[in-house]
Amino acid sequence: MSKELLEKLKGKKEVYRMWKKGLATWEEYRNVVSVCSDETRKVKAHLELNLARDVKDKKEGFFKYISRKRTTRENVGPLLNEVGALVTEDTEKEKLLNAAFASVFTAKAGPQESQALEVGEKVLRKEDLPLVEEDRVREHLGKLDIHKSMGPDGMHPRVLRELADVIARPLSIIFERSWRTGEVPEDWRKANVTPVFKKGKKEDPGNYRPVSLTSIPGKVMEQLILGVINKHVEEKVIGSGQHGFTKGKSCLTNLIAFYDGMTGWVDEGRTVDVVYLDCIKAFDTVSHNILIGKLRKCGLDEWTVRWVENWLNGRAQRVVIIGAESSWRPVASSGVSTGSGLVQRIHQ
Repeated sequence: MSKELLEKLKGKKEVYRMWKKGLATWEEYRNVVSVCSDETRKVKAHLELNLARDVKDKKEGFFKYISRKRTTRENVGPLLNEVGALVTEDTEKEKLLNAAFASVFTAKAGPQESQALEVGEKVLRKEDLPLVEEDRVREHLGKLDIHKSMGPDGMHPRVLRELADVIARPLSIIFERSWRTGEVPEDWRKANVTPVFKKGKKEDPGNYRPVSLTSIPGKVMEQLILGVINKHVEEKVIGSGQHGFTKGKSCLTNLIAFYDGMTGWVDEGRTVDVVYLDCIKAFDTVSHNILIGKLRKCGLDEWTVRWVENWLNGRAQRVVIIGAESSWRPVASSGVSTGSGLVQRIHQ
């Protein structure tokens, strides 16, 4: 780190102390922060350039730097099994975590199942066949984040993005065929699960949350389906009071609307009681049949409903810790992969 950068960082701390005392404005402090950030990026880029230039003569320094940058928090320490014994082997830890993640899934809801089948007897007309345009697929491929991890199928987003012009056509055919027939490839229904510690005792498998990595082509297909669902529900289903998972809205807009209404009632001299509800493991415990019945009830076209139904059914997951993999475990009649925009929408 250069002396010049050290001096600027010291100056940043000094301006921050002055701002805390009211002797400097927030804009002045933000300007200093911006200058320090730019200088830090330049120093870092210069360091990496020198390491790359000298890699032939100074391999040790180069690979030490790479190793530090690759440090992750994937490592999971010893876990307690069902009899209270500590488990240290990665394969056994994977089994415990996979069992813990799958334990929250619920069985089918019987009454809803018959209702879903009854409503599902709709006529599929050829003129309503879904179409997948090559340009739309190319657009989605061009927006892929090359820094994201690949799914169980081994297709890296960087490869798909680089070859977008070549594979857009065949993928559009596959997507359209899948949509029309309702057939969802097995690879699109599998997930590699990385355990991430939440809070509490690290030895308790229940204190980890699953982060799912699924097929990148499958995610592109999900985005196409999501676009159709969004267009339908935003026009006919979603009310103005819905803030969660709604474009242009957030927790902040929800709180502002709530605060405005509540304070208005208080100003009118009315008694106000507030009840907060939170659904534990909502994405894991809602039956697939309930979700599908809900989609049909809101009038979504049967092509899309059938695809989502088959996308939810027959799912499987495995836990991956530092490259080691557990065996595949089926996802029951509830539960979906986390992080999917499609998942968030169908749970609204």
